[in-house]
Parts: sequence; structure tokens; C-alpha cells
Amino acid sequence: MQSNSTRSSVKSANESVSSMTELPERLHSGHGDHANVGWLAFASLGVVYGDIGTSVLYAIKECFASHGGHPPFEPNEVNVLGILSLVIWAITLVVSIKHIVFVMRADNNGEGGTMALLSLITPRFSTGSEQKKSTKLIMLIGLVGASLFAADGTITPAISVLSAVEGLEIATPAFKPFVIPLTVAIIIAIFMAQRRGTEAIAKFFAPTMMLWFFVIAVVAIPSILIHPGVLAAFNPVWAYKFLASNGWNGFFVLGSVVLVITGGEALYADMGHFGRKAIRIAWFPVVMPALMINYLGQGALILEKGDAVLKNPFFAMVDGWMIYPMVLLACMATVIASQALISGSFSLAQQAIQLGFSPRLTVVHTSGETKGQIYIPEVNHLLMVICVLLVLMFKESSALAAAYGISVMGTMIITSSLMFVLAWRRWGWPMWQAMVMTGLFWAVEIPFLGANLHKIVDGGWFPLVLSAVAFTVMTTWKRGRGSMVRRMQMRFFPVREFVEKLAEREVKVARVPGTAIFMTPNPKVTPPALSHHVKHNQVLHEQVLLLAIVTEDVPVVATKDILEVNSFGEGLYELTAHYGFMQTPKVGRILRLARAQYGIATEEDSTTYYLGRDILLTNGNERMMRWRKTLFAFLSRNSLSATAYFGIPPDRVIEMGMQVEL
Repeated sequence: MQSNSTRSSVKSANESVSSMTELPERLHSGHGDHANVGWLAFASLGVVYGDIGTSVLYAIKECFASHGGHPPFEPNEVNVLGILSLVIWAITLVVSIKHIVFVMRADNNGEGGTMALLSLITPRFSTGSEQKKSTKLIMLIGLVGASLFAADGTITPAISVLSAVEGLEIATPAFKPFVIPLTVAIIIAIFMAQRRGTEAIAKFFAPTMMLWFFVIAVVAIPSILIHPGVLAAFNPVWAYKFLASNGWNGFFVLGSVVLVITGGEALYADMGHFGRKAIRIAWFPVVMPALMINYLGQGALILEKGDAVLKNPFFAMVDGWMIYPMVLLACMATVIASQALISGSFSLAQQAIQLGFSPRLTVVHTSGETKGQIYIPEVNHLLMVICVLLVLMFKESSALAAAYGISVMGTMIITSSLMFVLAWRRWGWPMWQAMVMTGLFWAVEIPFLGANLHKIVDGGWFPLVLSAVAFTVMTTWKRGRGSMVRRMQMRFFPVREFVEKLAEREVKVARVPGTAIFMTPNPKVTPPALSHHVKHNQVLHEQVLLLAIVTEDVPVVATKDILEVNSFGEGLYELTAHYGFMQTPKVGRILRLARAQYGIATEEDSTTYYLGRDILLTNGNERMMRWRKTLFAFLSRNSLSATAYFGIPPDRVIEMGMQVEL
């Protein structure tokens, strides 16, 4: 039992070390007064809606381009109203109904996204063999979705910035030679700025996007007033007329209509930042009306001026010198859209690390107050190289649009599939009801995916290759780590057996002052590093901590629930630190909690950390393909060391090498 003084110290320590955790917990809840929700709704404009908000730059233009080898569409009434009707109902069905109403109900302690959805589903299955197979299949499907989302994140900065800069060509053809260099320069600047964190510039995100949505609505209104007949596009009959009159050419246009809903998946992925209520408030009265007004305005302008504006109907709505500030505002909006996807990629990588699907990477927290403000240099540099290569390879936003869509629809179909499992298994819906919901989503999404398949040869192969690489890396790492743990467990024996031998003096060791900390995947068994240390050095510190860090199936673990401590006797303690998949564990913080909550004191000058360094040999009999063993060994060699990842003082670390055959 803790004394009053101990409980007081616990409270004081908790208050001091939980400041970074408590703020996310308050935001995750999605509750609060109306003023707070209103502010979060406003702030969400600058993070959540950047991608879908900048689709107006290129979506309509691509809808009227050639599809599947067929000629471009004539700008007549049936085609214009039909395409606009498809756009309006795609936004309504996929974004408003599916994501806003249904998907955002899948709340994993306030967090959303593929990884959060997976962790919400898989623990609910029983441990039977058939259920284990089902869980493995669901996990693989979810990983495919996460891989496709990662590929989507590489295309968004490239196509968004390039489409904005291309507006200069509308002002004067003299700017054409500068479009590619300027786009590359902006993209490099975006990624180089990531190391400073987005907290400072984020203050300008929301006002800029609010201005963006206001302006894109205002510039479209004159065209709608000239041709108010475009409002008939709200009638889905026009979509049917368009598809019926254009046959396969009309079907293939769905591959471009998809562009108006790219970024819709970000609503769910970023739910933890603002809460579902704030995101919904921002969508219905602000974002959705502005987007629809702009699309209708572009359609009205096409009816008025025909082929003359098909090259870029968005910038054609702006006359004279006003095009220059519009290009500047568009560039700012696309930078914000890119920032949201880049930050999302960092969060996805962090979750993959914590859930055991990625080797350790450098995770830098750029803000002590705001959740999600992290920077991962390895991911940042890789994304920058890929985005620059995309611009140099495809050169035009129209060409890049061919690479867009497949990954987006693949992610959405997988989300719908996981929602079926969640509704049936977790929410307790009858199977038929869950199937009806999923079937309605698939009825919209599968045709969209089918219409994008012809893009594979024109550039759609790129996101597929990227997602395949990401999937291979994640599954190989997970499989390899599991194999390593199984191999190493053969050398483990229970800690209590070791302690009994210590107590009975069967193990001849000299006890020296200070603390030894051994990192271990399982604190119930003796780590090989401890066995080697005792066997070869024949010495042991007076206090020995076996530290295990466990990732739970929740985004954030509250400070009071992080640490569990048990004593084995003879100065050996089991420390189990529980963290969420959105948190990065640090050993220093764990030791402060151990002192405050359990009275386990460690002095920095007399504390030594013992870590095992595994030397992988790929000539073992593990049932893995040789190339996967080689890939895993490469990833393991280049993984960030435990010393750096867990914030261990490097001058206090002793590493003990062990060979492991796979």
C-alpha cells in the first residue's frame, strides 16, 4: 500500500509527465463546449480538407479529357450536366453519407484511419484456429489498405502543386518553361520545412483554407447566374442520360470523377485531431457547398465558352490580372493539402512501428503540446524523392491524374470491407444488415475502381508498385520479427527459476551497487543478454529491472495506466510499460513513473543498460523465402537502434551480440 506522501508524489509526477498525453485525451473525446467545437471545426479546414478542397483544380478538366482511348467529350448539355451530376452524387454518397455518417462512427478512442480500424477489429476475435485465420486475413486486407493510402500520399503533393502552378500557363504561355522547375522547387521547400514542425505555420492553415473555400465559391457564382440551368445536375437522371448516351466512354469517365473525392479518406484518418463533430460541422455548411458551387461554376463556364476553356476551366473563371493572386492562393492551398498528407504519412509510419509492421525509425516530436506533430526524417526524405520523380516523369497534372484513382478507390473499398466486419462483429449488427450497408458502398466504389483499371498502363502502375513495396516491407518485417522471437525464446527460461538459483546461491555472481536495465520482449523470462552477462561476467547489479514495452490496441494509454511493476525478489523487478500505437515510448519517462508510482529509484550515474544486438544468419531452416530473409536482414541492419529510439543515454549502454539463424 502506498503512503500518503507516496500518493502525493505520484500525483505530482503524473501532472508533470502527462501534459503531453492529457491534451490529446481531451481532444480525442470530441466533447466540450460549443465554442471549443466551433474552433476545432475551423481548425479542421486547414488539415482535414486540404486534399479534397484542391481537387477543383484538375477534376473537371480530367472528366472532359479522353478516356480509355476514346475521344474527349463534346461540351454539350447532356455531357456537362451528366458529368456534374456524377460529381455531385459521388461527393454526396461517398463523402457525406459513407465517411461522414457511417465510417466516422468507427471510433477507436477518438482515433481513425486504417491502423486504428484494424486494431479495433482484430482483438475482438476468439483464439480458435479458424478465428486466427480470419484475423490474419483481415490484418492482411488492412495492410493492403494502409499501403494504398501510403501510395496515395506520394501522389497528392505532386499533382496538387503541379496543377496550381500550371495556372501560370493560362495567364501567358511564356511561363510554360518554368512550370516544372517551380513545381520541383516548391515540393522540395515543403519537405525541407518539415523538420521545423508544422505548429507555427499551422496557425495560417485554417484561415488560408477558409479564404480558399470562400474564393472558389465566389468566382463560380457569376457563371452559374449566366447559366442557372446547371443546377439541374442535382437530378441524378442527368447522370443516367450521360452514361446511357456515351456507353463505355461514359463509364470510363468515372475514373476521373474519382478525383473529386480524393482526400475523403483523410476525414476518417484525421478524426483523432479534431473529433467527428467538428469535422462534420466544417463539412456540411462550408466545404461541401463551396466545392459544389465551384464544380457547377466550371460546368456553366464550359456550357458558355465550350472548347475554349476545356484546357483549364478552373482558372478560366478568373479574368485578367486576378489570375495571378488566384495562382498564389492555389499554391498556398496545395501546400496545405500536401502538408496534411505528409503529416498523415508520418502518423501511419509511427503506427506501423508501434504495431510491429515497420523497423524502428527516427520519430521527432516537434511540439510538446499538440498531438500528431511528429517528424520522421527517413519517411520525409523518401517522400520528397518520390514526389520529385513523379513531377519529372509525368510533367503534367493530366498525366499524373492517370496515376491517381486506383489507390484511392482501393483504400475506400478496403475500408468498406473492414466496416462490414466491424459492424457485424463489434457493433452486433445482424449479418444481413451489415451486408446491405457494405453492398451499397461497393455498388458505388467497385464501378469507380473498374473505370480506373485502364489507367494502369498510363501511370496507374506507379501507386500499385509503391503499395506493393510497402506491403512487402511491412509483412516481411512482421514475419521476420516473429521468427526471431520464436528462435530466441528457445534460449529463455523463467525469471523465477533464475531468482531461485540466485537465492540458493546456485548462480555464483558478485552483486555490485547500482541498477542494470535489460530490455526484453517478455519480462517473465530471462533475457539472453542477462544470461550471457551472468555467465561470462559473473557479476550482477544490486537492482535489476527487466523492462518490456507493450503496444496496446488503443491510440493513447493514459499516464496512470502506463506502468506495471512486480517484484521477483533478490532485487529483480518486472516493469511492463503499456503504450498506444500513437505514442512513442521513452525509457527516461518510464523510469520517472517507476520512481513516482512505485518508489523504484534509479540514479543516472549508476545505471547501466544492457541490450542484445542480433546478428542474423539467413541459412537457417525458417520457412521464409530466401529473398525475404535477405530483405529482413537488410531492414534489421538499417533499423534505428533501440538506444536512439527509446531515448537511452548512449554512454550508459552495453550491447551483447547474439547470432540468430532464420
